[in-house]
Amino acid sequence: MEGIRITCVIVDDEPMALNLVESYVEKTPYLVLKKKCSSAIEAMQFLNQEEVDLLFLDIQMPDLTGLEFSKMLPKQTRVIFTTAFDQYALEGFKVEALDYLLKPFDYAEFLAAANKAFEWFSLVRGSNKPSVVSDKKEFLFVKSEYKQLRIKLDDVLYFEGLKDYIKIWLKDNPKPILTLMSLKSLEEELPEENFMRVHRSFIVSLKNVEVIERSQIIINNQRITVSEQYKPKFLDFINNNSL
Repeated sequence: MEGIRITCVIVDDEPMALNLVESYVEKTPYLVLKKKCSSAIEAMQFLNQEEVDLLFLDIQMPDLTGLEFSKMLPKQTRVIFTTAFDQYALEGFKVEALDYLLKPFDYAEFLAAANKAFEWFSLVRGSNKPSVVSDKKEFLFVKSEYKQLRIKLDDVLYFEGLKDYIKIWLKDNPKPILTLMSLKSLEEELPEENFMRVHRSFIVSLKNVEVIERSQIIINNQRITVSEQYKPKFLDFINNNSL
């Protein structure tokens, strides 16, 4: 999207790191630096007065860590973590960081992370809707391995829930896409005419159901059991589409 501007704040307790990231921000045309902060407490005080799109946030800081602070941010404020410790990568994924920069990083690495933020804000501002699913319900964006992936709903065979994660199984793709999301929240966003929950761990694409055998659905050679809880609704679907 042309003309997009992303306001940002840098938070790091190391002056050299603050100055380095500031120099990188100044090289990046779509980033607008609002403030440099030497602690999460200082950043919190600033954010109470002014809305900001993006934080370049160090993780290990005194009093309040970057991870702790990130959990207090409003949903519209996104985070790119900067840290010297790679063991925090999984934690960064759990709090839905846009990216994770491991110190020391150069401008090319910084720009790659900033471009992810640019793409995310372009999508959100372009749709004017924060939902993961488009108005026409033709696709969804999911976070996987610090990327925003565009998934066509027509390509989805079924969704498989695994505790806090979902496996998305697609046509012509032997490996699933793994994303941090609950099956319940996904179910609320999917179009009911095309997708149905048939088990506590499965949502299936109705148009890709190949065979129904007793209480099992076969999709792409995968057998999925229709549980008793969801069987009445599924039987209604069968009856309404039978000759």
